Amino acid sequence: MHDTLKKTSNEVLTVEFMLNGGRFQAEMDNETSLMDVLREQAGLISPKNGCAPQGSCGCCTVIVDGKAVSSCAVPAKNVVGKNVITLEGLSEQERDIFAKAFTYSAGLQCGFCIPGIVIRAKHLIGKNPNPSRQEIAASLNNHICRCTGYVKIIDAIELAAKAIGGEPLPEPDYSGKIGSSLPRMDAEQFAMGEQPYIDDMRFPEMLHAAFLFSPHPKIRVKKIDTSGAEKVDGVVRIVTAKDVPGQRKQGLIYKDWPMFIAEGEVTHCIGDILAGVVAVDIRTARKAIQHIKLDYEILQGVFDPEEALRPNAPRVHSDHDNMLSRSVIKRGDVDKALKESAFVETRTFETQMIEHAYLEPESSIALRNNGTIEVFSQGQGVFDDRKQIASFLGLPEEKVKVTLVSNGGAFGGKEDLSIQAQVSLMAMLTGKPVKATLTREESIRLHPKRHPIKMTFTVGCDKNGKITALRARMIGDKGAYASVGTKVLERAAGHAGGPYNIPNSDVESLAVYTNNLPCGAMRGFGANQAAFGIEGMMDILAEKVGIDGWEMRWRNVVDIGDTFCTGQVFEKSVGIRKTLLAVKDIYYSSKYAGIACGIKNVGIGNGMPEHGHALIKVHPDETISINTGFTEMGQGFCTVMIQFFSDVTGIDPRKVKIDIDTTQPTPCGMTTASRATVLGGRAVIKAAEQMKKNLDAGETLKDLVGKEYFGEVVIDYTTALDAKTKKPITHMTFGFATQVCILDDQGRLKKFVAAHDVGKVINKKLLEGQLEGSIHMGLGYALTEDLKLKEGVPESYKLRSLGLLRAKDMPETEIILVEENEPEGPFGAKGVGEIGLVPTAPAVASALYKYDGIRRYKLPMKDSVAARAILGKSN
Repeated sequence: MHDTLKKTSNEVLTVEFMLNGGRFQAEMDNETSLMDVLREQAGLISPKNGCAPQGSCGCCTVIVDGKAVSSCAVPAKNVVGKNVITLEGLSEQERDIFAKAFTYSAGLQCGFCIPGIVIRAKHLIGKNPNPSRQEIAASLNNHICRCTGYVKIIDAIELAAKAIGGEPLPEPDYSGKIGSSLPRMDAEQFAMGEQPYIDDMRFPEMLHAAFLFSPHPKIRVKKIDTSGAEKVDGVVRIVTAKDVPGQRKQGLIYKDWPMFIAEGEVTHCIGDILAGVVAVDIRTARKAIQHIKLDYEILQGVFDPEEALRPNAPRVHSDHDNMLSRSVIKRGDVDKALKESAFVETRTFETQMIEHAYLEPESSIALRNNGTIEVFSQGQGVFDDRKQIASFLGLPEEKVKVTLVSNGGAFGGKEDLSIQAQVSLMAMLTGKPVKATLTREESIRLHPKRHPIKMTFTVGCDKNGKITALRARMIGDKGAYASVGTKVLERAAGHAGGPYNIPNSDVESLAVYTNNLPCGAMRGFGANQAAFGIEGMMDILAEKVGIDGWEMRWRNVVDIGDTFCTGQVFEKSVGIRKTLLAVKDIYYSSKYAGIACGIKNVGIGNGMPEHGHALIKVHPDETISINTGFTEMGQGFCTVMIQFFSDVTGIDPRKVKIDIDTTQPTPCGMTTASRATVLGGRAVIKAAEQMKKNLDAGETLKDLVGKEYFGEVVIDYTTALDAKTKKPITHMTFGFATQVCILDDQGRLKKFVAAHDVGKVINKKLLEGQLEGSIHMGLGYALTEDLKLKEGVPESYKLRSLGLLRAKDMPETEIILVEENEPEGPFGAKGVGEIGLVPTAPAVASALYKYDGIRRYKLPMKDSVAARAILGKSN
């Protein structure tokens, strides 16, 4: 075709290129990216926007004239006359092979990164029909997957290459039986980019919104002048705090987070929203934001939690002390036990702030529908979303409907409201559907991070290495808002003793407000930080006693009848010794092997009642829907719920779908604390057993059309951390793990072995994938990841600056699944969403000490050879 680029007006260009085999013409300006043209004008949704215009995540990858490129970083004017191929342009045979290969291999979790990876795989296989695993990993260097750890992605690409070469694809197991690897629900659609995320969704007459954020962490807002923005063509409405009809401050535990900051008020961090613009398109909305004039006074903030505790420190919130919460555990006589110990050591450990870096930025759509505000949310709890949105809008909860759209990763970072409330207000004010999607920079500004915690441990043991006492002092940087920080620091306190039987404990854990970015839930929820401290102390004391790390742990791990740090006595399902035995041989046979153990609660506990609900319906087409309130975010929740149902009833799992919204009486709270499988699964099983009785009585699905079956489980027996009781039960159950990190002779990551007590294997491939992804995240936490702030502002908003591991950085990973039946769990299963990275960082620290003799007390351990190899730095 002829190269065509025409200037049709002062700013508008018309370009023409070949798209998926056909001629395509688009209008744009000089700044328009190829990704924007593909998504907004061609209507294609397989190129995903994960970081535009950074070109760092690979989600928007397409092929241009035979070269795989990040389309968000390519100006559309540069493809004039060229040939562009997206995932939609693959042949039906190729699409079928890739979809089935990724489905069979469990090569996707949240799925947001996969369409770009599939395009990369097509490009690779076209040039190299039989790539090695190392070549596949190297080809993925421009791609980030935050969920899988890349292992099963590489499996899938390997399988696809063989199938393209003529080998038959293996058949997936659709039996739905417990222990089988039932493919992820809608896996083929996710792999092909056909399953829409919120930013892919369109509604008639839909408007678009953008937000003005605080320019500094702490300012007094004198005036928000929106007059300039109102004059921009295409602007429909400006929204500020004065437009809020309900409660502006929201929060999961404490209502301290204003959805808009008003004139005359003080901001608390750079994530605070001052105003929003609703316009006919996103470019107009963002242009108008730049025309809002802000008159403000910069105030002195506080950015160090220890400084924030000083009497003369500036208050972050005028109505609350800077110390948000204090969690205390006291058992036995610590002073006496330490005095009588053969060895006593004290060390201070520090962990860093971590960005979740889920690939899908925050996005929400709201619209009016027959007197109800309908909200499409990617949050981790649709019922909590509804409660807060209704409060913000001044509406009864039944006037707000929230529907989950399966999200592109969360890891705890989507528990708090992000922009759902503001978008709902905009829809209510305009009467039109409104969508807002954050940029990567805005996402980093807004959502809570992993807490940095400074911890001082004093631990004693007798001459044989038996731990006698623990004293720990922890200070966590809460950032600007409470989020769930009180529970994170409470959890860190409860896990300060690790999976060890310690008779005397004295722990204090503080959550402290600062003007830094908020911190909240992230995979591990305080247990990771505590593990880095206690596991480091175990290694130090082992050396004093003269025994190795494995033996030190063997002598101290808990068993039935032993006591957790919180005072809870273990009465069931303690598989930690089995996990130690599983790694014993490889630990002793490896030259540079480090070891660490981990424990993680399942369920929030600590006196908070917890619920699981499920409602099963049989439809006229003889399909089945299961309504629940927990969130699918790539962890496979929906798939294992279907397995529970199918195993009980014997019904083909392909007839079943999961619906997650607020239309049914299935409130479950947040999908957090590794509890969704346990609580949701038990509820599904209860409902399915009722249905099975009808089936056993001879009724068919046709007979059951219109019938509903409800299942409920309530856990209301746990006790608060400070409860005055002789028999505390702080959690319903626990997961256990032992991990071994092995370095090569150059000190680089060589192999990682993880043995986990999972209760019962429900879906082997999905379970392995959860643990592989956890290890990937844990290795980054240990060695390279760090969101550095300077007076409350990130030094960089680029994904490449975060230290996320790429496929080539991952060592060989071996997963060992240990089954120790959990009576509280469905078919004996436990939740494993978080335990996978609890022991990872201390295992790496232990291996590094074996290699170079340096004890490391601060994360990330960037000075190590292992980290420098990943970061591309020479020694």
